[in-house]
Amino acid sequence: MLVMGKLFGTDGVRGVVNEELTPELTLKLGLSIGTFFGEHSRILVGRDARVGGEMLMFSLIAGLLSAGVKVSIAYPRGYAPTPAIQYAVKELGYDGGIIVTASHNPPNYNGIKVVNAIGIELDRESEKAIEEIYFSERFHRSKWSSIIHDTTIEPRVIDSYIKSIIDHIDKQTVRSREFRVLVDCGNSVSSLTTPTLLRELGVKPYTVGCDISPHPYRELEPNPSTLSQSALIVKQLGLDLGVGHDGDADRAIFIDETGEVWWGDRTGSILSSYIAEKKLADLPRRIYTAVSSSKVVVDYLSQFNIEVAWTPVGSIYISYNLLNKGGIAGFEENGGFIYPPHLLARDGAMTTALLLELLAVEKKKPSQIFSQVPRMYSVKTKIPMPREASQKIVKKLVNLYSDTSYRVITIDGLRVETEDSWFLIRPSGTEPVLRIMVEAYSKEKAKKLTNSLIEEVRRLISDET
Repeated sequence: MLVMGKLFGTDGVRGVVNEELTPELTLKLGLSIGTFFGEHSRILVGRDARVGGEMLMFSLIAGLLSAGVKVSIAYPRGYAPTPAIQYAVKELGYDGGIIVTASHNPPNYNGIKVVNAIGIELDRESEKAIEEIYFSERFHRSKWSSIIHDTTIEPRVIDSYIKSIIDHIDKQTVRSREFRVLVDCGNSVSSLTTPTLLRELGVKPYTVGCDISPHPYRELEPNPSTLSQSALIVKQLGLDLGVGHDGDADRAIFIDETGEVWWGDRTGSILSSYIAEKKLADLPRRIYTAVSSSKVVVDYLSQFNIEVAWTPVGSIYISYNLLNKGGIAGFEENGGFIYPPHLLARDGAMTTALLLELLAVEKKKPSQIFSQVPRMYSVKTKIPMPREASQKIVKKLVNLYSDTSYRVITIDGLRVETEDSWFLIRPSGTEPVLRIMVEAYSKEKAKKLTNSLIEEVRRLISDET
């Protein structure tokens, strides 16, 4: 979603293909990014399988080459998961990376994500610097004799990435369990990595949508609704586990052996306690998670003496907190999980491997592991509206709840916690919608609270008009 005078949102630059995100825009953006990194910088470029990916990737590359940047394209044809590109940038000595992806957004969207030399998305100040170059058009254009004549192909992205994940896992213990796991790739780039990773770990993969196509068989956001078909397959075939990825494979949402789909903050809580006890005992017992995560995160991790630090929504905030302050992990309810020894960024395949190791070490079924975390019932919805209107609505709601006895958190939208429920209302950073998330200890309370919040938002909208 592009806003006048601003390009970057919560997670990169995103917009509707050929309406908001056009080759003209991405050409100019490539020039801006190339100017920011500087002439002779080495930039690795990749993409997911979305519509318009090749068109946008090559228009970006044209801008980068004009600025004198040395460009390498991930093999094959630029296809690679976002975390694989990020890992390759860090380990193979690139100055930065650009991924053409809109992650989980609707199929008419695409986007541009820019990462620095250590594989983390650019900080907000760097994003502002690129925006300033873009809107002022103060581009660096190389002299004709200095322009890089050709791009190069980078063939090491996938293999080096998979090897790193395996190096962080107790491979023999996982092999001993002879797991059978369903992988739902959403017809995107996790097709190139997760099935191969599982085979390397001695796991037998069953695949759904693991052929690359710009027209996926399901919506790309992995959640209980979009993964319902895969959940049914896991249960009917008696598989040990299922995992669903988003479009660029930095998320992993899991399905237990009974066919139940679990949100990422439950997975993150379980993995964090395991990592703190078994793998990273010498690091600060602290995790970072977005305000969109459940209040059960604190309830569960407190028994392991693990501090929970809240951040705004957006993995970039978690990454930089881990970099600057340290901790054992970071995660989001959407299935993004960060394991610092491997990469300071979300990684769906790394998350999958860690969960398999946990299951192998503890010799338990996924349903037994997930049942350790207190259960709350979730409702998530969104109301279409421009971002400015969303911000006005949230501001009014903050005023309404500021004088209550509830715990109120306003670092990103409005989060309100009661004894038996919580909710978050915030403007989306990637779509023109107002997002509403609700959890309660009963389904009835969750639905009732959601309906009352929707009515309240609609009342405030009518007051505006």
